[in-house]
Amino acid sequence: MTGQVLSEVSAVVAPGREADLVAGYRELVAHPLPDGLVRTELLSGQDGHWRIQTLWRDRAALDAVRGAPGGAPAPRLFREVGAEPALAVFEVEVRLVAQVGPD
Repeated sequence: MTGQVLSEVSAVVAPGREADLVAGYRELVAHPLPDGLVRTELLSGQDGHWRIQTLWRDRAALDAVRGAPGGAPAPRLFREVGAEPALAVFEVEVRLVAQVGPD
């Protein structure tokens, strides 16, 4: 076990608000990132399904962000575009990072 956790915040976003979601996410990641954030992605799927997956150094780093004033940014962002987010947290049990050669 690595101690890392992956948070996944997902919601269905109305087509007219998707551009707002993307712009809001870009603004979020343009600012200094919270301590313990390893990686984050905004993912789009079919029929308005969106998710933000974030890999955290450990549970304490995630809990610190969730306990901050105003709460965690990902659920707040979805609410700002009129979507109700769902949160799931996963413990990273096994990890592999592929080695990518030069282009």
